[in-house]
Amino acid sequence: MKIIIAGAGAVGTHLAKLLSREHQECTLMDPDPSRLDGLDSDYDIMTMVGSPTSIKALQAADTNNADLFVAVTPDESRNMNACILAHAIGAKKTVARIDNYEYLDIKLKPFFRELGIDSLIYPEVLAAQDIINGLKMSWVRQRWDVHGGALVMLGVKLRETCEILNQPLRELCGPEDPYHIVAIKRGGDTIIPGGNDELRNSDFAYFMTTKEFIPYIRKVAGKEHYADVKNVIIMGGSKTTVRTALTVPDYMNVKVIERDTARCEQLNELLSDTDTMVIHGDGRDIGMLMEEGIRNTQAFVALTENAETNILACLTAKKLGVRKTVAMVENLDYVDMAEGLDIGTIINKKTIAASHIFQLMLDADVSNMRSLMVADSDVAEFTAAQGSPVTRKPVKDLGLPTGVTIGGLVRRNVGMLVNGNSQIEAGDSVMVFCHEHNLKKVEKYFKPKTLW
Repeated sequence: MKIIIAGAGAVGTHLAKLLSREHQECTLMDPDPSRLDGLDSDYDIMTMVGSPTSIKALQAADTNNADLFVAVTPDESRNMNACILAHAIGAKKTVARIDNYEYLDIKLKPFFRELGIDSLIYPEVLAAQDIINGLKMSWVRQRWDVHGGALVMLGVKLRETCEILNQPLRELCGPEDPYHIVAIKRGGDTIIPGGNDELRNSDFAYFMTTKEFIPYIRKVAGKEHYADVKNVIIMGGSKTTVRTALTVPDYMNVKVIERDTARCEQLNELLSDTDTMVIHGDGRDIGMLMEEGIRNTQAFVALTENAETNILACLTAKKLGVRKTVAMVENLDYVDMAEGLDIGTIINKKTIAASHIFQLMLDADVSNMRSLMVADSDVAEFTAAQGSPVTRKPVKDLGLPTGVTIGGLVRRNVGMLVNGNSQIEAGDSVMVFCHEHNLKKVEKYFKPKTLW
């Protein structure tokens, strides 16, 4: 597959590195040569100095043969114009990064497709969705809904209060049980568990279940003592903060602490239709946090542009008694450290955006995908095509690649768990968990053989 990425910023560079690991033919272009230094020698990608809105540069990049053109520069207008030009030159699919929420209206999709823009991505909106999912369930670190919530994956940090530690999973996750454990993160290792594996204290476990059994998972995971989130303090007035505050549930009270006076004034305007309180100050100031009621706050969210600041602020909040902490960690080198320090939910816009774009590369019908940084894995929702291999044999006989497991499926809007004897049918939405990013190896199971 030939892919051109315009913009060697954080998202574009991360996506290019991901694609190089997948052995795709990838060209990364940027008008600033310093942004491209060393990338072509360190990774299996081509780099090109050029503007994505230059027809000559797009032609030189062989855009007319591109299967996917991705524009992720910091400039929304440049991205949209680049996609329009790339489409006109011959690119099969285009994706533009935007920062205008209005453009995401589903009614506008045909309009943008007519222009030549197949998909729009707003990383801050996607990040805000993940943050709110975490806030709605204080005891869960990650949540992923399949088919509108008919099937749910929950990432939970296990403590000694968990009722199901040190027991073989074959005794816990039988065909009639209301959940499956699809993966376990233990220390630096990710385990795709078998029947003899056990859950241990401090494991990060991924539960697959249906919505009605979420309270049961909370009970057996030993999390019933976690208070529901009502009061939230957000540190930093970023775009992600704005999107989070605008979409947070009505029952939550939100305070935003921002150091810059001018930005506080902007936040007051942007959030004027909400009950959000904007406070001028430093979210690392313990005295200020005490004044603003940190002792009566159930969630602290650190969304500044500095990963170290966010991590330290979350640690401070935990020491002051806050159960739920969320940190924006844009530097991927700090993700493991943040996890090791027991920061709750970790948000990274690069991986969120890259996951959204990566699913467009797949030939199979994939409607949803998430990258799970903590487990170095992906989870995706595939739709089984008529006559595809996944519909011809029970799950146990499919011969899925190592590191791949099927956690559940949705059939006619009803979620159900999957075991070895389950038979997948055409039209089923199937949750696939892939360790070490094996999605390209999995998609052939969901396509008719004529498309191989």
